[in-house]
Amino acid sequence: MVLLLFVDLDPDLAALDALGGFFVLRTGAPPRGPLPTLARAYADPEVDHPREVYGDPVIFRVRKVAQGLGAPEPRIAVSVAQQALAARLWSVALGAAALYGRLPDLDPELLHWDPDGSAPDDLWLSEVRALPVGAIGTVVRDGHLGPLESALRSRYRVSPGLLRGNAGSALAGAWRQLDRWARDHHRPDVADRARELAVGLLAEPGLAGALDPRTLRRRSCCLYYRLPGGGLCGDCCFDRPPELPAGRRGTPPRS
Repeated sequence: MVLLLFVDLDPDLAALDALGGFFVLRTGAPPRGPLPTLARAYADPEVDHPREVYGDPVIFRVRKVAQGLGAPEPRIAVSVAQQALAARLWSVALGAAALYGRLPDLDPELLHWDPDGSAPDDLWLSEVRALPVGAIGTVVRDGHLGPLESALRSRYRVSPGLLRGNAGSALAGAWRQLDRWARDHHRPDVADRARELAVGLLAEPGLAGALDPRTLRRRSCCLYYRLPGGGLCGDCCFDRPPELPAGRRGTPPRS
């Protein structure tokens, strides 16, 4: 059993800065002006919400990813965009839980998202309030990944198994990076907390079966190999890239 030494969350979540990358979470008001909340991003596009800047944030993000990668199929961009956001959410939650022994409330109504931005300036938490680490599955899996999956599947044809594999892979990736940081900085307590939480989460409904529990190799493919010049990810279910139909090699994305 891991002993947690609780530390109060600070208003800037400054401890996460040491982890860098996807683990950092901005707090307060975004300097570029109001951004949509993730709650609004997940909402049914038919719901009458004013979207002043980006229209539908989910569609905006997928199009941005498709253009940046030269994705020949929309579902590839959907997969990459979803896995990146899942990685951000898991990284912030797992990093805070491991460092602080507490979890910031990542309620979608509190978390503002810039679909045109990159980490760490893509997410802004308007209010920092603490939750117990035991809430991490409810906060991320139920509060974000489920609604995000529904939002994407309402807009695009994409497999739920692919999205859940992405969610499991994103969690495992955050865990590996956090474990590496903890060992480099002689923080076995952080490594132990991260491991206990990640192993428990990967065994829970919604993520159970997404990865091989021994190797953390995923049981679905994220489709990255279908990008021009793309290859296999480190945890891919394939040993070598499947053959693509000749007409789909390097085809530019449709507008």
